[in-house]
Amino acid sequence: MAKTPTSENLIMVTREPTTGIAHVIINRPKSLNSLTKPMMKSLAQAFKSLDADPSVKVIIFSGSGRAFCSGVDLTAAEDVFKGDVKDIEADPVAQIERCKKPIIGAIAGFAITAGFEIALACDIIVAAKNTKFMDTHARFGIFPSWGLSQKLSRIIGANKAREVSMTAMPLTAEQGEKLGFVNYVVEGSELMKKAQEIAEAIAKNNQDLVLRYKSVINDGLKLNLADALALEKERAHKYYDGMTKEQFKKMQEFIAGRSSGRSKM
Repeated sequence: MAKTPTSENLIMVTREPTTGIAHVIINRPKSLNSLTKPMMKSLAQAFKSLDADPSVKVIIFSGSGRAFCSGVDLTAAEDVFKGDVKDIEADPVAQIERCKKPIIGAIAGFAITAGFEIALACDIIVAAKNTKFMDTHARFGIFPSWGLSQKLSRIIGANKAREVSMTAMPLTAEQGEKLGFVNYVVEGSELMKKAQEIAEAIAKNNQDLVLRYKSVINDGLKLNLADALALEKERAHKYYDGMTKEQFKKMQEFIAGRSSGRSKM
């Protein structure tokens, strides 16, 4: 793996050239991976850089040690909270959401407040057993600014989201799976293996379609169903109108080959 040090190795980026899978790791384990302002900027720039790298197909996002991310480093709270949403280039959640590549969150230990917000920005979440997701904004008097107040209610329902956010009580990985924001719950020793398995499955597919699929799903979620269906139809027509006869031929040959292979099983 090629390693790119950023923010004094507090945010680590590695690439697997043979698979097209990249890894982003929050690497401040002694502080439970709490984020300083320079780390936020480095994290934002890491995702922006990987998004622009044509060799990268999928990104696995994790934290070192016993926590994914315990939130913002409160020793620099004023500096962070008065500036975190003003510069989109230094906003990690904004850059994660802007990233066209699929992002798999491999979450272990704790994802607290900002860590919870960052996790929800991922496309797929794999969580280790005993992982806890917590929204502690109300406990510490912090106003959410990375989307947790809006995203969580849309994923798990308004009543449950109000309970989670206003009580600041934790959700377990198992509860998260039942509520629909965690895709898989696995043993801690299997966390990265499962994330890698999903990443490899994505990387083997038509990458143009993978990027288009992520885009149409995410853009459609911002619309009502009728407009989202119209969006899908519009993009489908644009996609097929742009295909050459050679591309249609290759598609037909691929489908025929897969059908032939299944008939022999």
